[in-house]
Amino acid sequence: MNFQKILVPIAGVALVALAYRFNGWGGVAVVVGALVMWVLLHFTRMMQVLRRASSRPIGSVDSAVMLNAKLKPGVTLLHVVAMTRSLGALQSPKETQPEVFRWTDNAGSHVDCTFVGGKLAHYALFRPGPADAGELPPAP
Repeated sequence: MNFQKILVPIAGVALVALAYRFNGWGGVAVVVGALVMWVLLHFTRMMQVLRRASSRPIGSVDSAVMLNAKLKPGVTLLHVVAMTRSLGALQSPKETQPEVFRWTDNAGSHVDCTFVGGKLAHYALFRPGPADAGELPPAP
């Protein structure tokens, strides 16, 4: 269960209650203003990431190898979209868990990322070999 979805609203309500207890309605106004600013900052960041991603093809990335090196388990899908500046190509059936997205570079390498509950659980890099790329193997 994702405790962040429960604890953040509870913390907000507790802050408002404590502000009223110690500073009255003035304190409530300050805390509510700070909470609204925090929500607006997160919303603005999300919109900026999605605006950047909308200008690139779905599932494209400059270098799949570099993306693979930067990924860490536990990061959010929004963080990965911000790193790649592209929405991932959905590989799993729509609206099912886990969600699998793919980012591919121009060389044919791709990274498959598995997200469970919006957080990166597993990722794998695939690099085409010489036979996959249409090249001949080196002569002995």
